[in-house]
Amino acid sequence: MNLRNVTAINSFSRAEFVRVIGPAFEQSPWVAEAAWPKRPFASREALHAALCEIVAGAGPDKQLELIRAHPDLAGQLALAGTLTAESTREQAGAGLDRLTTEETEQFRKNNDAYRAKFGFPFVICARLNRKEAILKGFRARLPNSREQELQTAVQEIFKIAGLRLNDLISN
Repeated sequence: MNLRNVTAINSFSRAEFVRVIGPAFEQSPWVAEAAWPKRPFASREALHAALCEIVAGAGPDKQLELIRAHPDLAGQLALAGTLTAESTREQAGAGLDRLTTEETEQFRKNNDAYRAKFGFPFVICARLNRKEAILKGFRARLPNSREQELQTAVQEIFKIAGLRLNDLISN
């Protein structure tokens, strides 16, 4: 966590901007790339709004690509220790790095059922939830339509990105 201010962010080259801001959106530097020409940003909130606007206007294929860039919660990447640094911290903060064998199996079954129904991973802002709430979230959201879940996943991604930007940028 290296806090920078918005003035510094605004002065970054395209490559530096994408390197620093890109991780706010999991494995999707295209969002930061598209935001760079929109500088200068008046605040961290203005930057977040611009990034979210890019995603909202990107269309369903790019949004689905962004959703699919997210790892399963307590899934194979987590178990193998190959999550991004941001996802590792977020899942650990939700207690997903300290699951019992039974809880790990619950997450596996829920992840599998969700992917089978919707074709993309279950996305929830882990930093705003704990393992119990996430498990309840699976149960609450599985009956939803695919369209509802696409919209919910994008909204959760916006929350995740906002928190990641808070870690990166002082206001």
